Amino acid sequence: MSALDRARRVAAEVVDPELPMLTLQDLGVLRSVEMEDGVVAVAITPTYLGCPALATMRDDLVHRLQEAGFPSIGVRIELDPPWSSDWISERGRLALKQHGLSAPGAAPRPLVLNLGPTRRNLTCPRCGSGRTTVTSEFGATACKALYRCDECREPFEHLKEI
Repeated sequence: MSALDRARRVAAEVVDPELPMLTLQDLGVLRSVEMEDGVVAVAITPTYLGCPALATMRDDLVHRLQEAGFPSIGVRIELDPPWSSDWISERGRLALKQHGLSAPGAAPRPLVLNLGPTRRNLTCPRCGSGRTTVTSEFGATACKALYRCDECREPFEHLKEI
């Protein structure tokens, strides 16, 4: 296996600090891993501009690559195109559901700013019921909304479409 392939494999295994059931690759944050003159260049796109986990993602990538024997690493933040919840892999969507989180549906295009409540057709990740109620548009992080299932009465988080 080439050094570049090894670097890509290591970077692909780094987990998201806020959603540790997902790798940065499954979340769609890891954009590219390249190598030039012995320097590993990683590009990531944050889920949103104010993402508080961005510095931790960068540090985790650097540490994991250094531990794997790559002494020189650069992490570049790419904002164009902006991250979309459409970039979450099928494996990532399944992992979210297995951990009790509702995965986002397709992101609306064009994205329209609406100051009223957001209407989503969700299914409960626990029982599969489509009867759900939003309890808060903001959960533990700004990228999550809180819901309650009207069937099993269990609360759950939904990763928002962006």
